[in-house]
Amino acid sequence: MQPLLVTHALQAFHGDAQALFGIDFMLAAGEVVAVIGANGAGKSTFLKALAGLVKAPRDAIRFKGEGIGSLPPGEIVRRGLALVPEGRRLFASLSVEENLLMGAVSRRPGPWNLRRAYQLFPVLQDKRREPATALSGGQQQMVAIARALMSNPELLLCDELSLGLAPIVIQEIYRAVPRIAEEGMTVVVVEQDVQTAQRVSRRLYCFQEGRVSLTGESARVTREQVTRAYFGAAA
Repeated sequence: MQPLLVTHALQAFHGDAQALFGIDFMLAAGEVVAVIGANGAGKSTFLKALAGLVKAPRDAIRFKGEGIGSLPPGEIVRRGLALVPEGRRLFASLSVEENLLMGAVSRRPGPWNLRRAYQLFPVLQDKRREPATALSGGQQQMVAIARALMSNPELLLCDELSLGLAPIVIQEIYRAVPRIAEEGMTVVVVEQDVQTAQRVSRRLYCFQEGRVSLTGESARVTREQVTRAYFGAAA
């Protein structure tokens, strides 16, 4: 099977500080894959590199067989990758619906539009005229996810969807992930909550100090393996 996305020996830097050290990662079309790890492990930097927000060598990231590591973020969105950023990063001056429409500026063809977004998260239709940042944290996360879907991506990158949310809200947010994947979309979920990550994904990667310390099928990885991968020496 031709992988949808591959990284090979991916390195990334924040200024002079190296954040990723030779990340090898593979993703097949239609998979939901989780990336777990402690704070500072490089998870968010990895997603930002895929989305073009952190520079990377062109051929270190290949999407559908083409190197995209050096492309600007707007071009990467047009290629079919969309990021739900950590902290949501909504446009404070825009309404819920205006935020969603901003996700559609790439004009990629596909099934996702306002109607579909409101079907996925019905509460957003009721609040569509309200300022997006006036919503609850969980509802703001719904806006961020729906905005990314409005670009009709082939690959959805989700960074810390549960950050700062109550457990019952986290469950509601993550119920949307299988529904999105059922339609053939590929999803990468960065998540600190290991149980949540294992529940929603088919495979997982654990990062530790910018390196892959563990990879395997989510249902088969043990608590002991995860603990060693979080805190032990990277493999």
